[in-house]
Amino acid sequence: MTAFERPAHELPAHESAAHDAVVLAGGAARRLGGADKPGVRVGGRALLDRVLSACAEARTTVVVAEPRPTARPVRWAREEPPGAGPLAALDAGLRHTTADHVVVLSADLPFLAPATVRRLLGALRAGRADGALLTDADGRDQPLVAAYRAHALRRELAALTREHGALTGLPLRRLTTALDLTRVPDHVASFDCDTWDDIATARARIREHGHVLDEWISAVKDELGIDLDVDTGVLLDLARDAAHGVARPAAPLTTFLVGYAAAQGKGGPEAVAQAARKAAALALRWADEDTAEARPDVAPDATPDTRPDAG
Repeated sequence: MTAFERPAHELPAHESAAHDAVVLAGGAARRLGGADKPGVRVGGRALLDRVLSACAEARTTVVVAEPRPTARPVRWAREEPPGAGPLAALDAGLRHTTADHVVVLSADLPFLAPATVRRLLGALRAGRADGALLTDADGRDQPLVAAYRAHALRRELAALTREHGALTGLPLRRLTTALDLTRVPDHVASFDCDTWDDIATARARIREHGHVLDEWISAVKDELGIDLDVDTGVLLDLARDAAHGVARPAAPLTTFLVGYAAAQGKGGPEAVAQAARKAAALALRWADEDTAEARPDVAPDATPDTRPDAG
């Protein structure tokens, strides 16, 4: 199994009930030389936007950082003082949430997907633990890729504030060691980008054959503001039929027209599939006619004359 293959065992995805999300995006990124880590692009998309896409089902999404342009609307918060550390940032974000369950994420997770967020929420709701977090390839806890019961977070953050007077500078483990946590192994989604080598690894992985199409489609949908899941196999088959049966340029033009037709109709996945089926059938009829023209001009029911002096 390669370093980026998903584990064979995965918890079943549960339907997402109301939940909020808090994304911590205000770190100093010292190991990146102070670069703007949430804005670093992997696969043409900022790391922060990739995380926001993964938690788009949240009722409210709070990003704890200085405001910046993002691919979807979010609520902004800031810890006091700025740079006071992850616990202070988490506390600031929680103040803007109301759901019983809160997904807490860092802004540097290039492979986080909506299914992972649903899996964490499902694991949390399936038991009585205070939270469910991912573990990485080495079995280490990743408390910033997790789903928590909001009341448990508020309870322990309040206790730490009473004990220390403030949350400034306190490490995350002061919080997590006080919580009852369920662990969900996933060394793909838990991969974070702390160094430029990590960034290079992430950029290389999304260009691998098994990932590049999904990554590209996700990037285009984010760029165009489209929230639509379609059967890519249907569209690829249509493009193949149009290219082989008509002409190579017919492939991209046909898929464009299918999308346009679907948008004029219902606009959902079924509208795309229906338009694709019609166009594919046309391409096959077109190809059949071209094949028929290459045959001898003989009636379909004609009987060949096999006499020696025939013709």
